[in-house]
Amino acid sequence: MSKNFRTVLFDLDGTLTDSSASILNCVRYALEKMNLEIPDETVLKKFLGPPLDYSYEKFCGMNAEQVRETVTLHRERYKEYCVTENSLYDDVYGVLERLYGEGVRLAVATSKPEKFSVPILEGFGIKKFFTAVCCAPANGADVSKAAVIGNALAACGEDDLSRAVMVGDRFYDIEGAKTVGIASIGALYGYGSRSELEQYGADYIVTSPGEIVKIIL
Repeated sequence: MSKNFRTVLFDLDGTLTDSSASILNCVRYALEKMNLEIPDETVLKKFLGPPLDYSYEKFCGMNAEQVRETVTLHRERYKEYCVTENSLYDDVYGVLERLYGEGVRLAVATSKPEKFSVPILEGFGIKKFFTAVCCAPANGADVSKAAVIGNALAACGEDDLSRAVMVGDRFYDIEGAKTVGIASIGALYGYGSRSELEQYGADYIVTSPGEIVKIIL
């Protein structure tokens, strides 16, 4: 497989930033407001990666109306703490700076809404590196990760799928990349496991952000 990539798409949570504390605190907050039992840590950690609607339905057994109300509460708190309870993974800034400096086109492809994604990227001073920030729609419509990836490729003007790669930490990222037809890099330092990334066919697996540069360049 050619490593001559010129467009690199990044997931946000678990790939660029570690937002686990904020996400889990928001889950606890939302469930408390709904007067529902808070699951144990094993279940809570399953919320790291998937879209919120999916997580509350699958892991808490909610119906559509409950999901809408709970997600609203979740985002109510997240809006306030999405930056302060978050951190860049080590070396991420340097990795982006290096790739950008080498002329690689960079974009964010995330299931998080734009109203949260952009403030996070701006808060850590990394939005300047990205040609596009492609997110889930704010109206809560169910959009697949593959669709978000496709939007990011279009926004970057990338029409040669062999020259693009998706970097993400969960199977949604790997599966979405395969659906679209681009290569994928599994970020093992994020929220997924090696077995998950291998099972879904990640083309590369890295244990630190710095290894991404070696693959791209």
